[in-house]
Amino acid sequence: FWDPLGLSKGIDEAKFLQYRTAELKHGRVAMAAVTGYVVAEYVRWPGYISPIDGIKFSDVPNGIGAFTAIPLLGWVQLILLVGWLETILKQEEGESYPGSFGTGYFSEFGRVGKLSGNDSNFIFL
Repeated sequence: FWDPLGLSKGIDEAKFLQYRTAELKHGRVAMAAVTGYVVAEYVRWPGYISPIDGIKFSDVPNGIGAFTAIPLLGWVQLILLVGWLETILKQEEGESYPGSFGTGYFSEFGRVGKLSGNDSNFIFL
């Protein structure tokens, strides 16, 4: 495996691929978070985030202020959803490249298919 700076000294290729997969996941989460942060400045869901507490989506502030505005059970639901996505829904295929979940690739016409042949050497973010 390619490591020009020698940051992976003392680990085998399997551990390196595990780190690469984690790096891709964290990068994707960071991109989604930035998109959500920007979109939340201009667009809000209609209705209530917590009907029992009477909290509307429009009442939740942007940024760090949202941490205290969302009720505890809302955070529990979010953590359970992320845990479910990580452990059950998005499992990598056995001998595929890091970050591949076997979903193929998409175009404006829908799913095109799985990568094959020389295309499987590329890592798509």
